[in-house]
Amino acid sequence: MKRAALAVAAVMLSSSLVFAAGKTYQVTGPVLEVKDDMIVVQKGKEKWEVAKDKDTKVTGDVKVGSKVTVTYTMKAATIEAKAEKGKK
Repeated sequence: MKRAALAVAAVMLSSSLVFAAGKTYQVTGPVLEVKDDMIVVQKGKEKWEVAKDKDTKVTGDVKVGSKVTVTYTMKAATIEAKAEKGKK
């Protein structure tokens, strides 16, 4: 019984950590540019620039021309509300 309770608790904890990170998205295509702090990927006619840092997990040899899949999340850095015009 204790093992089952521990297993359930572990699953609940791990799933809550996954959902806490937010929704993830992907972009796949050839690399146009790669630097220490960003990567540019061509998707169709669009160029996608995605920031990266020391915590970004990179597997394989990422270089210009390589086909990659970048998994990323969207997170607000700042939010500023504007006052409505015409209201007193």
